[in-house]
Amino acid sequence: MLELIHQSVFHELTAILLLAASLGLAGHLLKQPLIVSFIAVGLIAGPNLLGIVKSQEQIDLLAELGIAVLLFLVGLKLDLGLVRSLGRVSLITGLGQVIFTSFFGFLIGLGLGFDAVTSCYIAVALTFSSTIIIVKLLTDKKEIDSLHGKIALGFLIVQDLVVVLAMLVISMMDNRPADTQNSALTFVWHAALAVGFVLVFIRYFAHPVLRRISRSPELLVIFAICWATLFTAVADHLGLSKELGGLLAGVSLASTPFRESIGARLASLRDFLLLFFFVAIGAKFDLSHSMDQIVPAILFSLFVLIGNPLIVMLILGKMGYRKRTGLLAGLTVAQISEFSLIFASMGVTLGHIAPSALGLVTFVGLVTIAVSVYMINYSHALYRWLEPVLGVFEFARDKGRFEDDAQVLGHREFDVILLGYGRYGKAISDELLKKGKQVLVVDFDPESALQWQKPGLTGIYGDATDPELFNELPVQAADWVLCCIPHASVGIRTDDPKFVVIQSLRHIDYQGKIGIVANTAHDVRLLQTQGIDLIFQPFEDAGVRAVERMYGAGAAPPEFVQR
Repeated sequence: MLELIHQSVFHELTAILLLAASLGLAGHLLKQPLIVSFIAVGLIAGPNLLGIVKSQEQIDLLAELGIAVLLFLVGLKLDLGLVRSLGRVSLITGLGQVIFTSFFGFLIGLGLGFDAVTSCYIAVALTFSSTIIIVKLLTDKKEIDSLHGKIALGFLIVQDLVVVLAMLVISMMDNRPADTQNSALTFVWHAALAVGFVLVFIRYFAHPVLRRISRSPELLVIFAICWATLFTAVADHLGLSKELGGLLAGVSLASTPFRESIGARLASLRDFLLLFFFVAIGAKFDLSHSMDQIVPAILFSLFVLIGNPLIVMLILGKMGYRKRTGLLAGLTVAQISEFSLIFASMGVTLGHIAPSALGLVTFVGLVTIAVSVYMINYSHALYRWLEPVLGVFEFARDKGRFEDDAQVLGHREFDVILLGYGRYGKAISDELLKKGKQVLVVDFDPESALQWQKPGLTGIYGDATDPELFNELPVQAADWVLCCIPHASVGIRTDDPKFVVIQSLRHIDYQGKIGIVANTAHDVRLLQTQGIDLIFQPFEDAGVRAVERMYGAGAAPPEFVQR
């Protein structure tokens, strides 16, 4: 079989893609992101196991192209006005997590016998979390707009900025024997030249050039890839590193209104090419020395899985956020990212660290990503399990000050408490206001407050999956509690917001009526077993309402004309 595969590079790539598709399907069934499957493909296809990879030069070429596209897309998100819009909590949490993780990771590295440079590289690599994975998981759970989702997204962007600075710093520390005498001065000059070109391009050329190119979507894709590889090649020629070139290429287009379109069109290409980056790493991974890395890998993995969330919880607790918000936001940093591997790979290329250090970071990435996915998917259940011991993280004198909107209600009473102010919830609240009802809206998106400025309508921030919320709301005086929160998954589970709402109301012995939105007949049957007073079916209700308007009192049926 191997002889057939190695007859040509095409056969070899086909075998790699077949293995990637198979492991990708297995990872999907296990609810794992593709990056875990890709790392596994590299390890299995490498010389230590199946020995599929022989065309190392071609694999490395595709890997370099994948890194260029990935870093181009990262730079594409780094608009120059980004820092001003990050917010205090994002900057403090992001920078604080990076500093503390680097410091303690460095100490652990020294304690395990690594030299100072290797310990520094490993420590910095442990600070990066995968924005791609976290955004995907939070979006699937419909928590990307929640308070902890917004905080997590903010400090993930801060981490991306740190990635840029870290790559810039190590690019200046090239140990390869070429032009060492004036390397620092040359680097500064070339870096200033590149940044100056980017600023001029942003100011005068980015918008008009892309406006003309965007008329052809196909040309826009080709131009974006060309732009990324051009910057990468020029930066490499100037001694600035290929990675920095890819980032600058993205930054040069980040201020244009076309960046979202470019990012969406290149996302699939990025995922495809990154496969070969992980294959290249796996092909160079020496399993004969991996036994020596098991203990350090386990210790570093535990540090990332437990230590990183604790660091975020401590920072958020000090800033006055509640333990629940701290845990849910902290779990998003319980893994390292593809940038960790790229950062360590740069260290190997520059001669700063040994390949075994890259193998260690790869091992930690495989473990932490695989485990953290389940931690995030079952974060609410994990919180309920850990809640009794998390009170120590609410130590600020003004604890919960960012989330205590419920306290401003005082002794006010409301006819209806509406959980979820999405499209359907807003429509219901508008009808209730027309009937003169006093409505309290509770939503986990703080920005929804802009829509709460109506007579008879009061809105506060709150997460319905937090059982403590119902102890603070004036629930007992309300005639109805309506839950209009969208589904986080197909079918209602014990961690579904609707189920949590029902159990929380039962726990406080709520005597009023409960209304829940359900999207499927299966969910209707499940809710009926819970003794719900009213079950909304938005799609069916909308259909009934449409027919009522068509065939309402005094309205003539429409005539159907046969053609």
